[in-house]
Amino acid sequence: MGRALERHHRFLTPILATPLAPSWPRRRWLAAALCTPLWPASAQSPAPSQLAPAPALPQRALQFPRDLGSHPDTAIEWWYVTGELLAQRRRFGFQLTFFRSRVPTTQTMRSAFAARQLMFAHAALTDVNSGRLLHDQRLARSASQGNVDLATASDTDTHLQLRDWSLHHTNGHYLAQAAGPEFAFTLTLAETQPLLLQGEQGLSRKGPQASQASYYYSLPQLAVSGQLTLAGQTQAVTGRAWLDHEWSQSLLHPDAVGWDWMGINLLDGGALTAFRLRTRSGGALWAGGSYRAAGQSVAQILAADAVRFTPQRHWTSPATGTRYPVQWLVEVQHQPSQPLQRYLVKAVIDNQELDSRASTGAIYWEGLSELWTVDGQLLGRGYLEMTGYASPLIL
Repeated sequence: MGRALERHHRFLTPILATPLAPSWPRRRWLAAALCTPLWPASAQSPAPSQLAPAPALPQRALQFPRDLGSHPDTAIEWWYVTGELLAQRRRFGFQLTFFRSRVPTTQTMRSAFAARQLMFAHAALTDVNSGRLLHDQRLARSASQGNVDLATASDTDTHLQLRDWSLHHTNGHYLAQAAGPEFAFTLTLAETQPLLLQGEQGLSRKGPQASQASYYYSLPQLAVSGQLTLAGQTQAVTGRAWLDHEWSQSLLHPDAVGWDWMGINLLDGGALTAFRLRTRSGGALWAGGSYRAAGQSVAQILAADAVRFTPQRHWTSPATGTRYPVQWLVEVQHQPSQPLQRYLVKAVIDNQELDSRASTGAIYWEGLSELWTVDGQLLGRGYLEMTGYASPLIL
């Protein structure tokens, strides 16, 4: 991670290595400890040229189910589930994301209360019919001590628990559970396709330097069933979802301020991923993605020069004043010898901004979106994520 995150961990160390006072709940301790944002850059952050690059990740074959689990020796990691839900005549989008951040300064401490990992989680529900986004967040520390931890992440398979939120994998199914003041869901996500290894057999470049990379796989076209509770009423839902899992020592080039990313479940059963890392001026520092045709087990990996994002329409958040592109022209060259294919990515509703300053510190846009041809044919549905528009990110 960058120096800003190291400085943040040094600030946390004396707090997170100490037992919590009985009269002060854990959430208040963590909120106090995390009052310095974890991700957005601050005015005191060093210049990009001062940041030493992290060592490059080695190319290796991913092993499953082991690599479905946590990798606590790496700096950052996340499991990310998004999708569309249908209930009678209503339509929803949902997100459940678990983040893990290693605290380097506590790794050798003997205290049972030393927080060796910080865990964060975000959950969101897009209510398309009412045009609303509801969201909640969780944070806790992990000392690898079952009797004191409020957050756990297995290193043998996907088994994540952060207080009352969870994501568990068993026999080709994921069980996702989250509840907030305004909504709750319990969803079963059934695998219908093989894992999709992003990048070079799961090693995905995120910049011009080899150190800017992550281990990364996806599970598109998950069949969803379960229950959604909204305004005190529980209803059965079905739908389609997408799961991403990434872990890394460092993702962002010093000149990158954020990224634009989309993961689309195509209506024909295929899957399309496209992303770009963005500079402060709005240009592309790096790009990539993948396309897997319906019925295929291996994806075509998109080169950095084979993906282009061009904003078409913007929306300004009334809550934060941040301006986001909510419609994009995305051009993809599926094969080197083929011309660029032109797609439109459109937000289903504009206001899908998440303010996570109480946990990760970031403000970002993440929402249900659709993929169209330029002449008006619907091709797929999925999620669009845009970070670094409110303030630059440091990872």
